[in-house]
Amino acid sequence: MELPVEDRRSSPYTGYTRAHWEAVADGLLRTAWRWATPGGALLDLPGRPSVSGVRSDGLEGYARTFLAAAFRVAGAGGADPHGWIERYASGLAAGTRTPDRDDAESWPRILDQHVRGQPMVESASVALGLRLTRPWLWDRLEPDVRDRVEGWLRGALRHTPAPNNWYLFPYSVAGFLESVGRGDAETARARERALELLEGWHHGQGWYSDGDGRAFDHYNGWALHLYPVLDEHLTEGPAVSDHGPRLREHLDSFGLFFGSDGAPLHFGRSLTYRFAAGTAVALGAVTGHTPLAPGTSRRLLSGTLRYFLDRGATTPDGLLSLGWHGPHEASLQGYSGPGSPYWASKAFVALLAPADHPLWTATERAAPSEGPDRAIALTAPGLLLQSTGADGIVRLHNHGSDHVSPHEGESAGAEDPHYGRQAYSTRTGPCAPGNIADNHLAVHLDGAGSVRRRIRPLGAGQGGSGEPGTDWGWAASAHLPVFAGGPPTVPGLRVESVTFVRGHHELRVHRVIGAPPGATVSQTGWATGPEETVRSGLYGLHGWTGRETVRAPRGTAYTRWALVPRLTAGATGTGLYAAVATLTVVPEPEGEPAGVEPASALTVEYADTGSLRVRWTADGALTRIAFDPLTVVHEPAGDSSSATGS
Repeated sequence: MELPVEDRRSSPYTGYTRAHWEAVADGLLRTAWRWATPGGALLDLPGRPSVSGVRSDGLEGYARTFLAAAFRVAGAGGADPHGWIERYASGLAAGTRTPDRDDAESWPRILDQHVRGQPMVESASVALGLRLTRPWLWDRLEPDVRDRVEGWLRGALRHTPAPNNWYLFPYSVAGFLESVGRGDAETARARERALELLEGWHHGQGWYSDGDGRAFDHYNGWALHLYPVLDEHLTEGPAVSDHGPRLREHLDSFGLFFGSDGAPLHFGRSLTYRFAAGTAVALGAVTGHTPLAPGTSRRLLSGTLRYFLDRGATTPDGLLSLGWHGPHEASLQGYSGPGSPYWASKAFVALLAPADHPLWTATERAAPSEGPDRAIALTAPGLLLQSTGADGIVRLHNHGSDHVSPHEGESAGAEDPHYGRQAYSTRTGPCAPGNIADNHLAVHLDGAGSVRRRIRPLGAGQGGSGEPGTDWGWAASAHLPVFAGGPPTVPGLRVESVTFVRGHHELRVHRVIGAPPGATVSQTGWATGPEETVRSGLYGLHGWTGRETVRAPRGTAYTRWALVPRLTAGATGTGLYAAVATLTVVPEPEGEPAGVEPASALTVEYADTGSLRVRWTADGALTRIAFDPLTVVHEPAGDSSSATGS
């Protein structure tokens, strides 16, 4: 991939300009098309096949790269120096000629999600690509090809999607068909149903759950905001919905989801989509629904694009690999196939902003993570953001997202490491399955440790004087510990948790209620490895009696193997356990994780089974946490007015 010379005058942080974005899009497309079938209907990219099968994977390669090509050509006003439109037009004709013929390069039909649903996902990218490039592609197709394409797309309107963001795929298909004069009652129903569900999934602060339940992750931006806001942007006439204002509200805090190195928070599923994490930022800049300055938006977008390109996201032959930096199996899901990473194409919605748009002409400005320490409590999703400007690391403390269907029992299924952990960051990933769980409070019975599945948020808050370094925040939740290999739950056993953050310190307080005789508890910290320049610290303040370091040989997305600090203690009845965790940068990698902050950073003044009072050694501030009722109060030294609670 050949990129233009960096422009450090207009882009002092990344060096990237609009020309770099065009070059990346062209490079990814050029490489992917080397694996096209003769008619161009399938891009049979090499790599691990998904559970949907090889032909579905080939359609995925076509559809997702088509989205990148559509943004590229539409953003250039139809200019197409590489002939992408001709290639995708050929693929449309070949793919819809004889659907479901195994001996041809035809596209699989769109069926119900539980039968063979992946083509429904790809129908949205095909529909959006056609809508974006209508004057240069759709309007020039032969009438019989247009009819065949419509017939294939209508399968999305006539079959049942998965009960989540998938409902926005027939919504997007219907939007395209209506835009070319092919709308009817069927398209109207698909759009109405999707918007009805979307309203029910909105929890506030611009956050949608991915379906019923409490699954909050990057899908909020690259799916649940993208499809309705882009639809309105492409529709003539003024928008009258709440979609744009909700995107603006989401972006008010979402800028802090990226570290100073450009990394998005490693949290949630489908992380192999990589720089698609910036889609909402680009969409806000293109549509005007953003509180971010244009220079800040470009800093975030180019920062995350460059982050992955500089860290091996593409293979030696130029393909996006299945993983995070490079290939990484534990970051994948069963539906991940060779074409899956190309949903990263959604970030190229930024190219819909023309060259003279402020997104490209304004000078890059610092990212939110490059300012002073910050804490943002997002009460709607139950998430707490913590940023330490000195090192540019962003941490997310999870007290509300669990990816558990509300139709499942409390004990059904297993924990998902991408949702069940207590904390995530822009510099660490969860340990791979089969290793110790990082950032986790576990109850142990007869050798079995509990997992954290359904998370019930209890509250969140933040405060500070507005001066640098004064921000603090907290979030709280409750869950029932779930066990494998025996009775899944223990009657009366539950855990209530509070995370209080200030600077780079994380005060983690848990109340374990109803622990049976012989039970033990453990708390783990961040997983880091010797190849990294970040180190994890975990120190017991109250209730903990043991401390050790545990190996995680399968590592994380950031290190081939990892070390995890762990605290342990006995547990019977009700007990309170408090610890301080840290994640900090050190100058050079070292063989063993060293404590970077002593436990004396906080002094326990009082503790019982339901409350805790700690003094901050550096400035004498006081933090009080109680569970009955839940109350969190923080008082700067000499001031009793700064308080929050629920």
